[in-house]
Amino acid sequence: MKNFILILKLKLSSNLLVFGLLLLGCQPLIAQDKAIETSGDILLFSLPVMALTGSLIAKDYEGTWQFTKGALLNQGVTIGLKYALNKDRPYGNGERAFPSGHTSTTFQSAAFIQKRYGWKYGIPAYALAGFTGYSRINAQAHDGWDVLAGAVVGVSSAYLFTTPYAQEHFDISLKTGAGSYQLGLIYNF
Repeated sequence: MKNFILILKLKLSSNLLVFGLLLLGCQPLIAQDKAIETSGDILLFSLPVMALTGSLIAKDYEGTWQFTKGALLNQGVTIGLKYALNKDRPYGNGERAFPSGHTSTTFQSAAFIQKRYGWKYGIPAYALAGFTGYSRINAQAHDGWDVLAGAVVGVSSAYLFTTPYAQEHFDISLKTGAGSYQLGLIYNF
């Protein structure tokens, strides 16, 4: 009987230990979900700031204006659709889910970066925008259709106004005088 009680105590304590470890192991998952949601919230602001700041640093004022027009259209369409359709969010987490504003904003920024400055910068921007869409699904604030519609609205609004950045790489000059001709070619790397 003594052995039975000892075995029972050991099993009970080992079960409690396993349960405790499982409980502790779930805490990082909950924290990880919150970190994913917070990262998506941070990208909501940082991607447009990167796009706008990048165009200002490059002194690409035409690009700055194109970004601004795309961002204004994007917000107008996104907010208009949210109020017009008033789709409920998944899991009863509110209303006005369609389309995802986080996703439309980040995809508008990524599409601007890609179309204006090329795929070299566009691929990382699209990856961050895609992560933002994932973070909205992970936070149970949107479903896949909300995120897909946000991406379409964002990319479309950027593509409507954005043109590729054509930085001058070379200049040709011609000079004549006193029976001579000079042809000059200047190429900036």
